[in-house]
Amino acid sequence: MSAADATPTTSASKTTRGPYSTGIARRRQIIETATKIFGQHGYHGGSLRQIADEIGVSASALIRHFGTKAELFTAVLDHSDSDKSKVSITENRGMTALRGFAAVTHINVHNRGLVQLLLSTASESTDPDHPAHKFIALRYSQLLENLSNAFRQACEDGEIRPLSESEIEHEARGYIALMDGLGLQWLIDPTMDLEATAEHVYEGVLRRLSADL
Repeated sequence: MSAADATPTTSASKTTRGPYSTGIARRRQIIETATKIFGQHGYHGGSLRQIADEIGVSASALIRHFGTKAELFTAVLDHSDSDKSKVSITENRGMTALRGFAAVTHINVHNRGLVQLLLSTASESTDPDHPAHKFIALRYSQLLENLSNAFRQACEDGEIRPLSESEIEHEARGYIALMDGLGLQWLIDPTMDLEATAEHVYEGVLRRLSADL
């Protein structure tokens, strides 16, 4: 292929990438703004009009990208759980995984809107007809399973005292409740040192469980 033959292809490629890139950027902007609005007002309280006004576009522009409010909300939730910067307890084992879960607060303090979104959604979605009910139920189920595995591994590795299966479930549910409860207090009182409080509370749990070794 000659240089002359290659020129039109390169030009067409640039033309294709331009609008595509713009579309991706706009989609991300919509999701980030929707995260903020839904976090502040919940699914039912947050409207497409509020999101559109915040961005400076029409509500019909949002529909072109996401179809419906429910689909936009689902996209927001999917995005919140696909953040690669989050500490994953599935990447580590035992005590390291348990401490990694507590370290998620380092991410949370820089993502207030995300914390608002997840906690307000968790509260609203106790209604089985809420569009996020299945998503939140699955999210808590996976958290419970992962944390239970981490506690079980910590027992196997001799990092904490032996626990029965029922005790493991209780500790795992308590871990989740601590995270949500501390997050809620921080949203109400932003002067609270979320990271330091979480570290203190979670380390207290781990010290209690390893005290009899």
